[in-house]
Amino acid sequence: MATNAAVTEVLTELAALEDPKARAVNERHGDDHGVNLGKLRAVAKRLKTQHDLAVELWATGDSAARLVAILISRPKLYTAAELDSMLRDARIPKVHDWLIGYLVKKNPHVEELRVRWFADPDPVVAGAGWALTSDRVAKAPDGLDLPGLLDRVEAELKNAPERLQWAMNECLATIGIHHPELRARAIGIGEELGVLKDYPTSPGCTSPYAPVWIEEMVRRQDNSTGAEPSKR
Repeated sequence: MATNAAVTEVLTELAALEDPKARAVNERHGDDHGVNLGKLRAVAKRLKTQHDLAVELWATGDSAARLVAILISRPKLYTAAELDSMLRDARIPKVHDWLIGYLVKKNPHVEELRVRWFADPDPVVAGAGWALTSDRVAKAPDGLDLPGLLDRVEAELKNAPERLQWAMNECLATIGIHHPELRARAIGIGEELGVLKDYPTSPGCTSPYAPVWIEEMVRRQDNSTGAEPSKR
């Protein structure tokens, strides 16, 4: 088991990395810590994999410590119940996203959790279910009702709470990008709803507005194979 001294040492190191500018940037995205993510990753790289320490760092509730915990965990060691509890306690966006991306997606219980979370009444938890569904849409769609997912998006996306809305919108775009037979419908739903159409996008980044997102990613795919860009 990790010692209290080891936990205290990591917390002290993270506190020393606190940067007001990094905090201001993070807080604009809903995060509540002031550690530059590059420096945080360097801390995790030095610690290497230490699952027991990861469990103890997660238990502190400190967001920076939880991000380090995710990076030094052994994803396959977590039970479905542990990951479910962690997800429900992870209300900070970056912690939530890293938990899904670095732990849940690499855990043998991922499909069980996807199904459970997808139907959850908590919109943040349901957002995790939709995020995992997007991953399946892209990588292993067999068994998924893709037209049914589009029906849900069409009916619910417009008025969904923010984090659920982002996850549903990603699923809409993913269906359009990876499934040509449903592309026109996905683009049409995005145009009809107009969700994130006016979202400010930095230069060089792709808009999260689904029709633009779909068409840009399809264009890149076509260019990479030497094909002509797809027409709607």
